[in-house]
Amino acid sequence: MTISDARLGQISHRFAELEARLASGTLEGPDFVAASRDYAELEPVARAAADVAAMRAELASLSATPDPDPDMRAMADEEIARLRADLPAVEHRLAVAMLPRDSADSRPAMLEIRAGTGGDEAGLFAADLYRMYERYAADQGWRIEMISSNSSEVGGFKEVVANIAGTGVFAKLKFESGVHRVQRVPVTESGGRIHTSAATVAVLPEPDEVDVHIEDKELKFDIYRASGAGGQHVNTTDSAVRITHLPTGLVVICQDERSQHKNKAKALQVLRTRLYDLKRAEAQGAEAEARKAMVGSGDRSERIRTYNFPQGRVTDHRINLTLHRLPEILEGPGLGELIDALLAEDQAKRLAAIGE
Repeated sequence: MTISDARLGQISHRFAELEARLASGTLEGPDFVAASRDYAELEPVARAAADVAAMRAELASLSATPDPDPDMRAMADEEIARLRADLPAVEHRLAVAMLPRDSADSRPAMLEIRAGTGGDEAGLFAADLYRMYERYAADQGWRIEMISSNSSEVGGFKEVVANIAGTGVFAKLKFESGVHRVQRVPVTESGGRIHTSAATVAVLPEPDEVDVHIEDKELKFDIYRASGAGGQHVNTTDSAVRITHLPTGLVVICQDERSQHKNKAKALQVLRTRLYDLKRAEAQGAEAEARKAMVGSGDRSERIRTYNFPQGRVTDHRINLTLHRLPEILEGPGLGELIDALLAEDQAKRLAAIGE
């Protein structure tokens, strides 16, 4: 993908306009917020464009008139060779910066993990995945807050939902959605046989309140006494909340908090996120059952990634990448290499599509 000099000029002119508007002191309220957002989005593009323009100008200047002095000409030839070698990488950085952004990339995200096929072992694996994302979030400087959970009898999770807030959360985690498969010997297996289990992960961008408007008449609230491993500390009062969104049939349950009010607020947060996800899928022309397509059914045969404990490896099947660093990946920081590889593959595909 080659960006013309005329396009570089347009980018520079637009960035200068935004700088002037922000510096004028005449913008207030929503206008100032909008201009600041546009400036922040355009700045990395403008910086990369300026680098490309400067390198092209220097290359053209050095190539235009060869210096009659042999030593100076030799120095110029070395500089021309360096610029020609470095320019493609700088142009590539600009092309990547110019790729259309997903409007949700900068948003916080809702992380949902559910045990799939495999019984208790699947629940333990779901807990391993949650801890992996929890540690990765801490390594990124993000804040993670558990919204609701349904614990299994052996210490795993049947289901866990959490909010992750920070810079670029959805942009980095959106490719984690899908079926994750584990191959290992369960602690309850006396014969030493390897079992295969699965858990589903869904990462959904969180909306602003203005993005999803919910009428009170669209909601049905049920209040009841919390029960089960996830709610034993609150089961002496009717604090658990179940919300049904009547138009879509979506159901959200929250019982982790002692306060009915807090459970209701968290359940509404989860519901708003799921409705926003449906809205995004429709706007993007995705399949009608986008959510089901995202996470699959939880069956062992469907997977985006396999965690093989006997061999100490993790394989991402979408990009055919295998890393023999399973402990480091489950500890959180090692997950970054997988995420970076997925982001690079996505960028390469989008650049190729533009160039077609």
